[in-house]
Amino acid sequence: MASLGQAKTLGGIGAILALLFWVPANVGIGLLVVGLVLMLFAVKNIADTVGDHPIFDNMIYSVILAITGPIIFVVISIEATVSFFSAFRGFTPGTMTIPTGFWAAVGIFILAVVILWVCILISTIFLKRSYDAIALKLRVDMFRTTGLLFLIGAATLIVFVGFLILFIAAILQVVSFFSISETPPPPMPSQQTWGPPVPPSPLPPSQAPTQ
Repeated sequence: MASLGQAKTLGGIGAILALLFWVPANVGIGLLVVGLVLMLFAVKNIADTVGDHPIFDNMIYSVILAITGPIIFVVISIEATVSFFSAFRGFTPGTMTIPTGFWAAVGIFILAVVILWVCILISTIFLKRSYDAIALKLRVDMFRTTGLLFLIGAATLIVFVGFLILFIAAILQVVSFFSISETPPPPMPSQQTWGPPVPPSPLPPSQAPTQ
């Protein structure tokens, strides 16, 4: 049975593990993957509890892109590395002419960086959609702030300040999940539409008052 209590625990622990991605010896990558899986289960519980399944769909798209981007980056970077060493095979030191394959390797690596950045940016767009909906349904505004910071951080990665913003967003992500109440909030009252008063409809001649 889905519950907000499980979402709070799974999401909070998952966010903490994802925050430890910097741990060396490939341990950080494992912690990141486990953290993402736990957060997926948490968001699935939230979506089932509030009856809003696009919340989970957007999170799925975000995680898929967050994993696919680095994989594509690694594959293309390996190709760029092979091209780089092939370009300098047989190169004579002191020669002023740069091998043509060198620029091809540089171009391939730049392409890998661009693809990685685009995947991360689109991933944070889906993440923000999911977190905005969670903030609205659970009335935890910290999710909205977290999603916005993830998007800003991804957009500014190219100027490196984005790394700091993403780290702050990851910390707020932990706070967001642990801020979830274990009982769903009451539904928000429907907003009243204000406008000019409607004039009364005229009475038919048969009901008009007689003098």
